[in-house]
Amino acid sequence: MGSKSAQKVARGSERRRERNRAIRSQVKTDIDNAEKLIAAGDPKAAQGAVSKAVRALDKAAEKKIVHGNNAARRKSRMLKKLNKPAAQPKPAPKAEKAA
Repeated sequence: MGSKSAQKVARGSERRRERNRAIRSQVKTDIDNAEKLIAAGDPKAAQGAVSKAVRALDKAAEKKIVHGNNAARRKSRMLKKLNKPAAQPKPAPKAEKAA
């Protein structure tokens, strides 16, 4: 089984793993919710969901649950989707002058 100190380290590792797993799962849920709202085309709700997801990513990166660059990449992609013009109607082609 290992020495007493090894057992203590294993117990602590297990507690941290469970805590990190819960936070990582919540981050993924927040991101999924934000992306669904972006796809639905509801800008107000999407803005709120994106800000919640960004906060969750920042906290997870601060606690070293996800790597900082990973969080930055995910935030960047999400914000790019949010700021992309939502299916704006394309301008009609210009009619040629009839002679």
